[in-house]
Amino acid sequence: MERRGGWDLLGVTTAAFFVTMVARLVPSPLVPDVIDAYGVSTGTVGLALSGMWAAYALFQFPGGVVADRVGQRRVILVAMAGIGATSLLLASSPNVAVFALAAVALGASAGLYFTAGTSFLADQFEDTGRALGVHEIGASGAGLVAPVASAAVAARFGWRAGLLVPAVVAPVVLVLFAWRVPETPPPDPEGGGWGIDPHALLALLVRPSIGFTTLLAMIAFFTWQSFASFFPTFLVEHVGLETGRASLVFGVVFAITLVAAPSLGWVSDALGRDRTLGTAFVAGVAGYACFLFGDGGLDVVVAGTALVGLGLSWPGVLNSRFMDHLAADERGAGFGLVRTVVLLVSSLGSGVTGTLAGRVGWLAAYGLVATLLAVLAVLLVANRVLGVDA
Repeated sequence: MERRGGWDLLGVTTAAFFVTMVARLVPSPLVPDVIDAYGVSTGTVGLALSGMWAAYALFQFPGGVVADRVGQRRVILVAMAGIGATSLLLASSPNVAVFALAAVALGASAGLYFTAGTSFLADQFEDTGRALGVHEIGASGAGLVAPVASAAVAARFGWRAGLLVPAVVAPVVLVLFAWRVPETPPPDPEGGGWGIDPHALLALLVRPSIGFTTLLAMIAFFTWQSFASFFPTFLVEHVGLETGRASLVFGVVFAITLVAAPSLGWVSDALGRDRTLGTAFVAGVAGYACFLFGDGGLDVVVAGTALVGLGLSWPGVLNSRFMDHLAADERGAGFGLVRTVVLLVSSLGSGVTGTLAGRVGWLAAYGLVATLLAVLAVLLVANRVLGVDA
């Protein structure tokens, strides 16, 4: 697996990804407290958090451009410092306007990280599928830890203290990363090429291999957003689970991805990206089918949970597919561009799923999610037959 780096480099980079996900997830359990503290509506706070996620998407591209100019290590260190500082601002906001600005700044700081971190690992490790699969443990671990940690701290010390969780972990990871990771040379220090030439960027997006992978990613992350936003509510209102049991299933799915994500990355290095992705997507279809059409019994819930967990473990493989088709000097601005495009489009998953659930019902909402996963599997088969991105 190793090219020039080692497991310590992979470890601290995964920890940095953990910090960025913690930063984005910590506010969610504290929304009722924020509403009460500022005397505003749910929609107002929701708009502030939407701004945070939009900033996260938009700053993927600048993060890649800057990494090309100054090196990946410096960008990652700035991202960790930014998360710590903006978390402090978020927790100390005197009014909702400052809270919203701090949330956007927090999302931007987290967004700076991803392109630099992913391209750094792709440069360090030969088996990118395995490395980026392990990297996904950071997101899965944060999904398990962040909501519980923020709620527990808030219960004891107040909601503002709950928002400080990222400010505690970010400096620790910053120091570890600065200590363990040597300076990385910038791929494009003069600023030529990616990031300033719109024709070159357009040519990247329409390149068949990148365009097809971008299409896959937009649809796949749309389904991920749908899962993250409403799956526990779906389990309660459609499947009939109690709130506590639904939360347990939600947490177990994330726990499964802790093992399945690096495993799928390793499998993709050995058997190919598309076969591995297709297996994950089909597993997701089967998992959602269990919950959509099952009777809610223990055996159906266990099977559905396992299959959905496997079906959500593909991000590292999909990111590796991008890296397979990007040259070393394209992994900064180029990957940042496609990440921004992908995340902006896929962010519609929350709105579309919520709207369908409210107007038509959960069967239609998560039936669409399952259908889109099936479409992804069909696209992979068609690509194999037709050689679309050859």
